[in-house]
Amino acid sequence: LIVSTDTSTSGVHFPDDLFPEDIAYKAVAAAASDLAAMGASPLGMTLAISLPEHDALWLHGFSQGLAAASGDFDLPLIGGDTTRGLLSITVTVMGQCVIGQKLLRSGASPGERLCVSGTLGDSAFGLSLLQGNERGLDIEFEDQEFLLSRFSRPTSRIDLGTNLLGQATSCIDVSDGLLADAAHIADASGCKLVIDSARLPLSQALVASIGRERALDLALAGGEDFELLFSLPESKSLPDGCTVIGVVEAGEGVVCDQAVEREGYDHFH
Repeated sequence: LIVSTDTSTSGVHFPDDLFPEDIAYKAVAAAASDLAAMGASPLGMTLAISLPEHDALWLHGFSQGLAAASGDFDLPLIGGDTTRGLLSITVTVMGQCVIGQKLLRSGASPGERLCVSGTLGDSAFGLSLLQGNERGLDIEFEDQEFLLSRFSRPTSRIDLGTNLLGQATSCIDVSDGLLADAAHIADASGCKLVIDSARLPLSQALVASIGRERALDLALAGGEDFELLFSLPESKSLPDGCTVIGVVEAGEGVVCDQAVEREGYDHFH
């Protein structure tokens, strides 16, 4: 049995004016991503929510998003609690995995490839759009909708996680930013991760909206992409939809040829 808990707080993890449907969906997706990173098959979830007031319309929207996420991630709601206070959502997810087979942050070895799923940086820019920080940019409507959805309706790579069992030697979900989360693998595995910025997977929508240089910065440090970062031996096939972005070497820490102002999200700053 694998259990993980994730808390989302208004003004910290999502804007105060985010639609309640998206608040619910994002909260579940963030928690489910921890199951994906361990290769666990979903079993169920509980929800604890703190609300400043009773708002029937808001609760209806929230329940719609919760139901959508429950179906998408195969996580039936099996219990929970409600209380009055500042808006905060805590989702506890439960999953299962064969004993001794779950994916860990430790296990990466020199000579292996460093890989990531999907594209990076989209969610961070989607949040910036929601916050009104990108006024004046000429962004195609379809690109804007895609980037906004990458923040408000992220995908948890549950299927990929289970497929990586017996293949990947270490794994983590990209929630705090690629550099920050890569450092967790490096620390746990006792090795050095070398990232080639030219290999980072960027969406067409992101590059078209802000250019490659800024897109790379968000890919490295933006966070909340909820993609999977993993090490893979040369003898194993690269899964569809994934990209080799670097290598594992002897040493410590994370090395990248692209400088950034910050390395990722800090939970206390």
